[in-house]
Amino acid sequence: MSTRTAVITGASAGIGAATARALAKAGFHVVLGARRLDKVRALAEELSGSAQQLDVTDAGSVASFAAQIPECHLLVNNAGGARGLERVENADEEHWRWMWETNVLGTLRITKALLPKLIDSGDGHVITVTSIAGHEVYDGGSGYTSAKHAQSALHQTLRSEHLGQPVRLTEVVPGMVRTDFSLNRFEGDTSRADKVYQGIEPLTADDVADVIAFAASRPSHVNLDQIVMKPRAQLNGSRAHRE
Repeated sequence: MSTRTAVITGASAGIGAATARALAKAGFHVVLGARRLDKVRALAEELSGSAQQLDVTDAGSVASFAAQIPECHLLVNNAGGARGLERVENADEEHWRWMWETNVLGTLRITKALLPKLIDSGDGHVITVTSIAGHEVYDGGSGYTSAKHAQSALHQTLRSEHLGQPVRLTEVVPGMVRTDFSLNRFEGDTSRADKVYQGIEPLTADDVADVIAFAASRPSHVNLDQIVMKPRAQLNGSRAHRE
């Protein structure tokens, strides 16, 4: 049996990098895509995989990336993120535009580009990493929650549209995960980012990667539609027990 190929977006750090390691360990040949080519090249070398520059907000970058992948069995839509925490009345349209371009249109572009190869593989799988923010709302999060709701709806629609075809679709829905997510959201403000995780043990990137690898390694007739995971001390996006 030939080695299966897994494509991971946003693979330069955090959940994406951890997922690359977990899938390589599970026997996949990993193809890593990210804007920071130096980061993914180093990781690909470590994992005997391959790396390509990828900006999911750029249609040309996505087309070039997909053209260099001869076959694809698994796509992990991980690229995404948040910017700002403003109330609706103070919404920053540039923050909104970036979040929608990255989380929604980015997922659309790369999925659309690789779907034919996933189906042609005879056993394709799309795993999209969304967020509990795609299933609830919280004050100050309208830009991010609306983008993640749309990303989740896109993924769930694909599940319906491709019913009966040889492709599985799994949505992984994490709660609080300690990565560079908050640091990026607050534009490098470390003190503000650290407060997000204060008094709680959040999930790690490896925790999420383990779940992704588990879903990817189920028998082909088993579709894990949606997996919600949170720290034990977190109830939802706005309520958690902190020591």
